[in-house]
Amino acid sequence: MPHLGDATRGRILFGGDYNPEQWPEEIWHEDVRLMRDAGVNSVTLGVFSWSRLEPEPGAREFGWLDTLMDLLHAAGIGVVLATPTSSPPPWMGRLHPETLPRTEDGRVEWWGGRQHFSHSSAAYRRYAAAITEDLAARYGGHPALTMWHINNEYCTFDHGDEAAAAFRRWLRERYRTLDALNTAWGTAFWSQGYDTWDGVLPPRTPHYLKNPTQVLDFRRFTSDMLLECYRAERDIVARHTPHLPVTTNFMPLWIGQDAWRWAEEEDVVSVDLYPDPRDPFGAQYAAMVQDLTRSQARGPWMLMEQAAGPVNWRGVNHPKPRGMNRLWSLQAVARGADAVCYFQWRQSRQGAEKFHSGMVSHAGEEGRTFQEVKQLGADLAKLGPHAADRHITAEVAVLHDWHAWWAGAQDARPSTEVDLPAVLTAWHRALWENNLTADFAHPEHDLSGYRMVLVPQLYALTDAAIDNLLGYVRGGGVLVCGFLTGVADEDDRVRDGGMDARLRELFGIRVLHEWWPLDPGETVETDGFHGTLWSEELEPAADARVETVYRRGELEGMPAVLRRDRAWYLSTLPEPDALRTLLARIAAEAGVRPVLEGLPPGVEAVRRGDLLFLLHHGREPVTVVLAGAHHDLLTGTTVTDEITLGRYGVAVLRP
Repeated sequence: MPHLGDATRGRILFGGDYNPEQWPEEIWHEDVRLMRDAGVNSVTLGVFSWSRLEPEPGAREFGWLDTLMDLLHAAGIGVVLATPTSSPPPWMGRLHPETLPRTEDGRVEWWGGRQHFSHSSAAYRRYAAAITEDLAARYGGHPALTMWHINNEYCTFDHGDEAAAAFRRWLRERYRTLDALNTAWGTAFWSQGYDTWDGVLPPRTPHYLKNPTQVLDFRRFTSDMLLECYRAERDIVARHTPHLPVTTNFMPLWIGQDAWRWAEEEDVVSVDLYPDPRDPFGAQYAAMVQDLTRSQARGPWMLMEQAAGPVNWRGVNHPKPRGMNRLWSLQAVARGADAVCYFQWRQSRQGAEKFHSGMVSHAGEEGRTFQEVKQLGADLAKLGPHAADRHITAEVAVLHDWHAWWAGAQDARPSTEVDLPAVLTAWHRALWENNLTADFAHPEHDLSGYRMVLVPQLYALTDAAIDNLLGYVRGGGVLVCGFLTGVADEDDRVRDGGMDARLRELFGIRVLHEWWPLDPGETVETDGFHGTLWSEELEPAADARVETVYRRGELEGMPAVLRRDRAWYLSTLPEPDALRTLLARIAAEAGVRPVLEGLPPGVEAVRRGDLLFLLHHGREPVTVVLAGAHHDLLTGTTVTDEITLGRYGVAVLRP
């Protein structure tokens, strides 16, 4: 199977989305000059080019793309060629209105934007296959081609009639009989029982609340339908170029895709990453996404998109301060990226994203953005031979599952304040601030290689996942679990006792009497910290060890944190400092040590192979104490015993 290394060949890919159809041809030659000046070695072509390639049904205009492929190859720049199927031309929606998706209340999503296609539409799939086939046949042998990029940010939902028919087929495959569907969906509630498959619809707008398991299955169905679209195009290009890797770009922690399953279908796992430069924890959010993507890839991965400066879709779009673009890009390399790319190469002058930055901004080559891009290109060229294809070893795993998220992120729950990505971020932040490198894993993955496994929250768990957690602890692992875990099964059926009995025994919970969610801004006091978001009325088992109890109020004297042997349970979300301290203590007991001890605040340390990356997320200089002499690959100097990092400074050290 091809992989990212087939495209990198001991270097780090550097470049971004290139949309030359927005510019006259004379600009193309200027672009190539600037790309070479910046050290760009890879560009992605064709992501939004469908109407240019197929201006009317069946027509093909490849001449402009021929010119660009040849031009880039002559300059030594590789091409990641995209199938343009994320944005169909207007003629498709006009001639085939069934290709347009519909919202849950029946509104049509018209052309004029992007991602305006129904994943279930036979017409859309036919046109997508045809343009993909012709692209692969024409360019499969072109020497510039290094990789395929299918579609872009798969993110469409469709509640229309063609999707409804596909949903019914999907459900029949899953359940076989209406009795099984009625049982899984709990249709005895509110007189929802189905007597014919024709009566089953997507979860369209109801008078009141939707059936939760119907919504859960519709999310599963949507992920599967989009995956079918991806696989159809992937198989076409793979038939023409079996030696070239294929990818499609994830959006980070997007709710619409089961990314564990999708990653298994990709040769290269890639992600788009846009932390807010004004967010004081933007770097931690980026690290979390990078750890998740690396774990999905099981090795090196591709940063497909980031911003060289401001984006255009926040309420207030701030630029990146001087040095931050380099810092965050090298952070991605530290956490396993073998490709650092942007949306986009040249900032657009028209269209909806004309205020989204590019590697070449409106200020041109003299602008700060491009000058910083040049510096980054030089840095990546130095690192490529040493860092590319190196792996990262982690002793901690954080568990995440899209199906558990889908089941827990619905209406009519105990608290709308509980947001899984926020909880996940809080737990990962505690690890990040402790410089404890973590992988992510699915709850049914093999966990035996980790000393400590964290479950920030997994509302719904299969029996196989629960057995896996029990086996992990029996095998000597340390398990730390957050609230609202193991509440439901895979059909969103609440388990007896409000939490699976096997998990209650594991953690030393005799009875879970009640959930006590907290109001926005409310905290609950314990004898060690303040808890946020949630609390629980627990009765511990006789052999459980109560680590922390609630103080005051209805829960006074009841356990907030308890453990039974190597299994810990947190019935609230401790405030950040407390969670960081608690997880550091548990990690130390499990034999997990930070990458580097005694780091100044704001300095992140990551080991990739034998390289030590030091990333300073502050503006004032700091000094990091080292053991012995190291060679800094970025400066070419040898440092002994200590190194000073300036504003947003980075060092990449080799013993």
